[in-house]
Order: sequence, then C-alpha cells, then structure tokens
Amino acid sequence: MQDISEYLVKNKERFISELIHLLKIPSVSADPVYSQDVINASEAVMASLLEAGCDTAEICETNGYPIVYGEKIINPELPTVLVYGHYDVQPADPIDLWNSPPFEPVIKTTDIHPEGAIFARGACDDKGQMYMHVKALEFMVKTNQLPCNVKFMIEGEEEVGSENLGTFVAENKEKLANDIILISDTGMIANNVPSITTGLRGLSYVEVEVTGPNRDLHSGLYGGAVANPINVLTKMIAALHDENNHITIPGFYDKVEELSKEEREEMAKAPFSLENYKKALDINAVYGEKGYTTNERNSIRPTLDVNGIWGGYIGAGAKTVIASKAYAKISMRLVPHQDWKEITELFKTHFESLAPEGVTVKVTPHHGGQGYVTPIDNNAYKAASKAYETTFGKTPIPQRSGGSIPIVSLFEKELKSKTILMGFGLDSDAIHSPNEHFGIWNYLKGIETIPYFYQYFAELSK
Repeated sequence: MQDISEYLVKNKERFISELIHLLKIPSVSADPVYSQDVINASEAVMASLLEAGCDTAEICETNGYPIVYGEKIINPELPTVLVYGHYDVQPADPIDLWNSPPFEPVIKTTDIHPEGAIFARGACDDKGQMYMHVKALEFMVKTNQLPCNVKFMIEGEEEVGSENLGTFVAENKEKLANDIILISDTGMIANNVPSITTGLRGLSYVEVEVTGPNRDLHSGLYGGAVANPINVLTKMIAALHDENNHITIPGFYDKVEELSKEEREEMAKAPFSLENYKKALDINAVYGEKGYTTNERNSIRPTLDVNGIWGGYIGAGAKTVIASKAYAKISMRLVPHQDWKEITELFKTHFESLAPEGVTVKVTPHHGGQGYVTPIDNNAYKAASKAYETTFGKTPIPQRSGGSIPIVSLFEKELKSKTILMGFGLDSDAIHSPNEHFGIWNYLKGIETIPYFYQYFAELSK
C-alpha cells in the first residue's frame, strides 16, 4: 500500500479543522434542549461521508435521533467491513470545571500530548475517533487503494443507551451485512504501548427515588419524628457494599467468570505504575474490591457506583427542611455472562428490601447492555495487530476494558458478526469529564493505522 505519511502531512491542518468544526456542534443526546444540534451533527456526518468517497450516504430516521448510513462497495465478492461510531456526546456539566468552553474547541499542549490535544466535549468520545475512519476512507479512495467494501453506521443515541439501534439493526440486516465490525470507541495503554481492546463490561443503569412525607417539612418541628428520605437513601446506598467493597445484592456474582491465575498473570504484564495512576488522579490511595489489583477491578470485575445524588435544599444559605424525596442515579458495570436485565431485577428487589418503614422506594431502569469478549485468533484480530505493528513498530497488547459498548453484543446476535475494537484514546483524555481532549498525534495515528487494517484483513480473507 502507498505510504500514507505524505498524505497526512499534506492534509493535517484540514483534518484538524474538519474535526474542530464537528466538535463545535453541541450534539448532547441526553438533553432535549440540544435536539436540533444533534440533527445538525447527523447532517454534518452524512456530508463528510460523501466527501470522503462513499457512493451513497443517507440519514435513516428512527423513533429517536437518526442513524447515518454510508457505503463504498467496490466489489460484492470482496470482504465487507462495517464501521460503527456515534456522533452524540455526553452533557458537558459541570461547566464551571472546564478550563475552556466545551463546545469551543481549543488546541493545547500537555505533558502527555506535546504535539497538542484538542480540548472539547466529544473530542475523544467519539467524534474524534469516529472521524479517523472517515479520513482513512478518504485516503484509500483518493489514492485508489481501497481493498475491500466499507459500510458506515454512525448513530446519535449511544450516550443514552442506543435505544433505537436494535430495531434499526434488526430491520436492516441485509443492508448492514458484513464480514467484520470495526469500532474506535475505546483506548490504548499509552502512545508507546499500543493495545487492542478484547473485552468490554456490560451495563445496568437505574434511577432510584425514596419518598417520605407528602411535602417538605420543617426540620425543627418534625426532625427525629419522621423518616428523612435523604438520610434513608444514603444508608441504603451504603448497604450495597460490605467491608471488603463486595456488592451485597443476592445473586449478583452468580454468573461472574473467575479468570484463571494464568490469565490474570498475562493481564499483569501490561505496563502500569500505581504511583503514576494515583498522581494523575491526585489521590493518596486506590480503593476497591478486596483481593484484586487496580487493573482487575476496572476491567474483569463488576462494579456498582452512584453517579448522582440529590434532594432537599442545595441553594445559597440555609433552609432547614426535611425533604419529601431523595434521588440517586446508579450504574453497575457487568462482566461477560452477567445479564443486564437480570441484574437490574436483582438490584430492584434488593434495594426495595433495604427500605425501612416510613418511606416508599421506586426503582426506574434506564438502559443497559451485555458485556463482550472478542476472540484473538481470528483474521480480523490478526489484521488489526499487524496494522498496529506497521505504524507503531511493536505488537499491541490485548487488553480488557472497563467501559461498556452495549451494542457490540447486539451486533453479534443480530448480524452474526465479530467486532474489532481499535481505540486510539488514552485513559487521561477525560472522556465524560470536564476538559475532555484527544491528542492530535493520536488522531493522526488512527488515520494512519486504519488503512493497514483494511489491507491486511483483505489479504488474510483471501
């Protein structure tokens, strides 16, 4: 294949400028205030696919936000790669913790990114990583080197659970038919330590509501005489873990796979500095389930975390009330074999049982998905590994991720396709957090590496 380096040098500024334009669109799918912006982002993605060389691209309507579909079919007899990504982004809150406005992208240098990083919501998750594939296709089409067929499915509801994607996939199996699915919505260990994600955790996300008296009460007149929903909620949440940070929900661990000593030893070979980890987060100690290392806790073990909690008065000054209601949002990251719907029901039953008399509890499931483990002995993984070897000069390390991409297991069920997860972000890129960013080096390295995946996958598929 013709070296892509010259093409990258020539088009670097344009590639960065185009991504910045996309990042300026506040496509926050969770907030209806941004609904038109989400639509605008879908139209921008469709236009970019056509400009990159897709034969056709279209906006496919759903009951929620649209899915952008595009394809470049050069020969039906050749293998077909389906690229999945998403154009929606997380809410930017809390805004006051951003060092620059989240939808006004800026380039700054950092210790990790001396060549600069683009700071903006969605820079890494997932606009920057999705757009790498658009530009990789552009290179292959413009230089007449595309060795296989490529399809794109870019959705606008990933950050809110991909509610309508399942229906779309089930109704469009022929359109989406492929030999392998390629996703860049994960990361790698370090810029000098490439890795391929081989496992994802599942997810169960719920909201809980605890109700006490029928109205907010004066804490002097009623304090100590009626149940305080906020006090009760915090006790119930505390009871969800024991002294070893083991989750107390009955049946929660019944299907959790215990990795062998040999597998855990292989995982431990990945470079990791606990001191650097603590320093980067400004903490003096790590915390988690007893008996497991930090990297095991955040990848091969299930978790339960409170993502938000509120109730009562939180304005300026004081207001002495006992709130009528208290709320929390709780997510559980699950490992392969744990069924998210089953776990949600186990949580609901257990959480309701923790409530004392004097309050009522409501558990509302939001969304979820299954975990996934991808094989490392198929042609697609071998092609991905060889692509990294070509551009990084070293073999990538297979690594399980703590994150969740629930639709990966859906793809395998509906399309009978395996997925390769070629991520180019870093843990330090602050996805879902203030000051999210994506290294320019990483962005360009992804554009450089992806074409080699197509080349090697086509060769190995012959």
